[in-house]
Amino acid sequence: MTDSVILDVWCELQCPDCHSALDDVRALRARYGDRLDIRLRHFPLEKHKHSFAAAQAAEEAVEQGRGWPYAEAVLARTAELAERGEALLLDVARELGLDAEEFDTALIDGRHILIVDADQAEGKAIGVTGTPTYVIDGERLDGGKSQEGLRARIEEIADRLLAG
Repeated sequence: MTDSVILDVWCELQCPDCHSALDDVRALRARYGDRLDIRLRHFPLEKHKHSFAAAQAAEEAVEQGRGWPYAEAVLARTAELAERGEALLLDVARELGLDAEEFDTALIDGRHILIVDADQAEGKAIGVTGTPTYVIDGERLDGGKSQEGLRARIEEIADRLLAG
């Protein structure tokens, strides 16, 4: 029996499909708690010009201890991110009580670029083409086209792994 299972969620913070996937992420978190380690992985898409900055900002939020709350808050405002770009990223940081100046500095000095690039490279290597894409126990589930049935499949795999 395994203590916890890793679920990688390849996500892009300017992607409306990733926003709709949050309901599944929340439901999985509620069902499994600490037994399911849900990791935010970055896969910014070229068609969304602010997604790369948003991924870097999300990494700064992780450093400040609020990775998922920050990602969820940005995903709730994908249209606004498209219009306002980095200004919105700093606003969300402020709203969550994070150090927005540190976010600004991080976006300027690029300290999180390597993490985002590494995630993207790993995603491409395992066949991620769009977001959201889930990977659990080596199985890739592509949610970009449809979320239909994905949560049930993730639960099936997680239950099997946790039962050992």
